[in-house]
Amino acid sequence: MDRKEFLKKSITSFGMFSILPVLNACESKTVSTDNQTDSTNIGSTNGTSPGDCSVTNAETAGPFPIKDAASLVMNNIKGDRLGIPLTLKINIKNINTSCGNLPNVLVDVWHCDAKGEYSEYGGTGLQAANNTNVHWLRGRQTTDSNGLSTFESIFPGWYSGRAPHIHVHVYTSGGKSLLVTQIAFPKSICDTVYTTASDYKSKGIQDTTNEIDNVFRDGFANEMGTLTGSVSEGYVLTHNIVVSA
Repeated sequence: MDRKEFLKKSITSFGMFSILPVLNACESKTVSTDNQTDSTNIGSTNGTSPGDCSVTNAETAGPFPIKDAASLVMNNIKGDRLGIPLTLKINIKNINTSCGNLPNVLVDVWHCDAKGEYSEYGGTGLQAANNTNVHWLRGRQTTDSNGLSTFESIFPGWYSGRAPHIHVHVYTSGGKSLLVTQIAFPKSICDTVYTTASDYKSKGIQDTTNEIDNVFRDGFANEMGTLTGSVSEGYVLTHNIVVSA
């Protein structure tokens, strides 16, 4: 079974996707310099105020979910992976307090490397490369008093059938699952990275956009991350995730 088929079956089997209007999708813009690598986008504003507060879309954790996050409590999750530096600043908000900050919850993240491969899996039809004995680009943090969790990583690559994305799973401190979701990326910045950065450009632009992606195509307005930075300096991704706690 290939990745496209797995994702289609996940959607049919679990029905985990919220339907949100694409009309509210984020506004993007590109700020060009001489080498046209500096970019910024304005992602989802969900969670910024009581009037802009809805639970973030639930999504599938598969096909490569994190196996033992408790053993991967770390801020820097790069491992030995090469790529453009990416700082993740994920804010967890509680819809039951009008999107107030949610401290002391667990945030797990995982994503593929610049080549589109995942750690902890492989040697099968879903991923030919066997990375079963390594754990890069996976980690866990606990939110601080402001509901913030921070990770140092690299800009994710892509693989056929999926738009670029990062997986996030939020738990209570006691281990109760609050939400599994994904973070989407703006195409304009992905295009810049995948056509100019040395660790990515041999593969070129992704073959699947957010609009036709099996996960995001039912609405990704509240899953779009805000990115600032450049290929030369690295990027910072800031994103609010709203849960019911």
